Amino acid sequence: MAEKTGNEISHDLRRVFIKGNEALQRENYDYALDLFTQVLEKEPGFYEARKALRTAQSKKSGGNTGGFFKKAFSNVGASPQLAKAKMALQKNPAEAMVTVEQILNGDPNNSMAHRLMADAAEALEMPRTAALSLEVLAKNSPKDKNLAIEYGKALADAGEVQKAERTLAEFSRMMPNDPEVSQALKNLSARHTMNSGGYDALADGQGSYRDILKDKKGSETLEQEGRVQKSEDNTQRLIGEYEMRLKTEPNNLKTIRNLAELYTLKKQFDKALHYWEKIKASDTGASDSSIDKAIADTKVRQFDAQIEQLNPFGAEHATELARLRAEKLVFQISECQKRVEKFPTDLIIRFEMGQLYFQAGKIGEATAEFQKAQGNPNKRIAAMNYLAQCFAKRKMFDLASKTLQNAIKEKLVFDEEKKDLIYNLGCVLESMDKKEEAIEQFKQIYEVDIGYKDVGAKVDAFYAGQ
Repeated sequence: MAEKTGNEISHDLRRVFIKGNEALQRENYDYALDLFTQVLEKEPGFYEARKALRTAQSKKSGGNTGGFFKKAFSNVGASPQLAKAKMALQKNPAEAMVTVEQILNGDPNNSMAHRLMADAAEALEMPRTAALSLEVLAKNSPKDKNLAIEYGKALADAGEVQKAERTLAEFSRMMPNDPEVSQALKNLSARHTMNSGGYDALADGQGSYRDILKDKKGSETLEQEGRVQKSEDNTQRLIGEYEMRLKTEPNNLKTIRNLAELYTLKKQFDKALHYWEKIKASDTGASDSSIDKAIADTKVRQFDAQIEQLNPFGAEHATELARLRAEKLVFQISECQKRVEKFPTDLIIRFEMGQLYFQAGKIGEATAEFQKAQGNPNKRIAAMNYLAQCFAKRKMFDLASKTLQNAIKEKLVFDEEKKDLIYNLGCVLESMDKKEEAIEQFKQIYEVDIGYKDVGAKVDAFYAGQ
């Protein structure tokens, strides 16, 4: 999961983020915490929101870290949530981050929480997010050598090589003859792809990858590594480089993952699957549900590629298209069922299973999965929306209406998801012959988005009828 800039998130979430900053400036910290948390639940990789949330957490606490007893009692109070986050970390790092932020909202200096946040961010390949928490940990434990080296590496991975070198250089003054610290400094100096600063300017949209590197060759490498340019030649060159690297580092899972992704990009699915299976066979991959999901997604792309290759003017096009789509859905359901059995407590997989059952018209099975999926905070609203549609298809309109109303109450941001909830409620009320109540739902959307689905026609027809 890549970290994102403000330009890469939706307009609705940017508005919420701006409101959060305004609340922060007005010192309305509770409201700011709530708004930033909402944004990060939707876009966990939005670094600026994460950084702003840290500021709000710190200001709300008055910048006080508290003494020994305060720290001890705060850790005890947070222990159930810490345990929950630790359990989620292996299977769903993004979910773990949500729980950790709940702890940090009340105790922004909690070392155990920041440790979990850094681990989750590293698992999701979000170095700047990891560095935020590692900085706190390094301040809390200024003599921890391993932590200092880890913090320096995270800074370097985030593009802040100069800051990383300064941090480790300061630490090396305490341990001038330590070989590990010296080697870490040498490694930083040797990094040729990120040999200057400027990452912040890039994130703010004020710079470019070429601007932040003095070396043109380094710029080209960074562009390729960051998938900025995905041309055929560059992709093939990267494959060659990674294949060579794998000969000297055969167990480097990051390199193997890069190869799997690049071969998928080249639509060489058999090779991509070979590398995904290698990761799955490792100790780390065996317990990581995201690897099973990546394998499934690759096979689905294989089906999509076959569909794309069909001749649209062929006599058997319609028959072949229907066959491939049916085979694809059967595969998706079968594969997802296996993941549900392997990771029965992973509610993200439960949600996916519900979607597939819904698509296949297995409404009873879908209902059961969405009811379970409601337990995941990141999927709760979406699961309730689907659950209401399941009830509606079974003519249980009162249950559908109640479920949608509850979802709408919980949904604070008026974004596309909330529009869909309101629209679906209007349709359910229409089915219940509650025309006046239904039109009130459609009018809420009409006020802000006249072009949403057939809302314009519904509202216009209502007033024309009057």
